[in-house]
Amino acid sequence: MAVNQVRNGPLRRLPVQERSAARVERMLDACAALVDELGYEDLTTTLVAERAEVAIGSVYQFFPDKRALVQALTERNLAEYLRRIGERFAAETVAHWWDGVDAVIEEYIALRRDLPGFRTLHFGDVVDVHLLDPELDNNAAIAARLGGLLADRFGVNPPELQLAVAVETGDALIKLAFRRDPNGDPAVLAEGKAMIREYLAKHV
Repeated sequence: MAVNQVRNGPLRRLPVQERSAARVERMLDACAALVDELGYEDLTTTLVAERAEVAIGSVYQFFPDKRALVQALTERNLAEYLRRIGERFAAETVAHWWDGVDAVIEEYIALRRDLPGFRTLHFGDVVDVHLLDPELDNNAAIAARLGGLLADRFGVNPPELQLAVAVETGDALIKLAFRRDPNGDPAVLAEGKAMIREYLAKHV
């Protein structure tokens, strides 16, 4: 996601020049790498500036503190997640809503494996459970976005409670799989997909 697409987010101001936008992207890339290496608690804006090879003043020009950096990174990660799901939903092989649910789970697993910073941050719970939305906790915000995608693509509308339960269950089981195996325990991931599909089938 290009940073200049962020709207009501953590940036002090939006970068209007391409050079400024590229500099902000470098800061977010540096933030992602450092979070994986050090964790959120040991992350500092000074370290981000050094890794991104920008002046510390450039960081503060756009971000008031490290929380804002991580919030912007989380929003970028969410945009990437939704982009990947959108591409999967557009494929002819994703013909039914249960294929869409599988795609949602598989892309989340892929982010855990290959997107810098995501394994540590997820969607921001390590910082604030309301990082994505001041009214909803992070998983509820994700559930709302996924419900809209399922409705638009497949014409199904899982009840809010059941969708929230499915998202929370999937999140917990994926975390379990990655605790058991750094790449995600295949048996746990398979069980999780089967459980969520069966659960939602009762309500869709």
